[in-house]
Amino acid sequence: MRFMMIVKASANSEAGVMPTEDMLAEMGAYNAQLAAAGILREGMSLQSSAKGARIHFDGDRKWVVDGPFAETRELIAGFWLIEVASRQEAIDWALRCPNPNFDGSPTNIELRLVFELEDFGSSEAVEDMRELDVGSLSS
Repeated sequence: MRFMMIVKASANSEAGVMPTEDMLAEMGAYNAQLAAAGILREGMSLQSSAKGARIHFDGDRKWVVDGPFAETRELIAGFWLIEVASRQEAIDWALRCPNPNFDGSPTNIELRLVFELEDFGSSEAVEDMRELDVGSLSS
């Protein structure tokens, strides 16, 4: 099972405040533990929403809104993609994480189970995705 461990943004992450060397070392050690356990598939920190955009959809109509975005608590600051045997194992690994807010302020890590192609049943569209080796949808 693959889980995305999502780190929510903070005022500091949105302001571009960088972690100290000690904080980087602590997070690096955690990442090394995930890698040594063989469960880390991907992990990234994201830059401020000021450097991003949102594409809105309403029926067939689409429009772009440039960042920054006001609701920091709804933003993502980074993520890990891990592959584990169970939901409980994903929770256990998330509990081992140092506080991902570099200022030590309260935050949370949201765990979300990733869909696999098999979850969508079998159809021509699913087979086409499998042939394309669509990254997060392929097993």
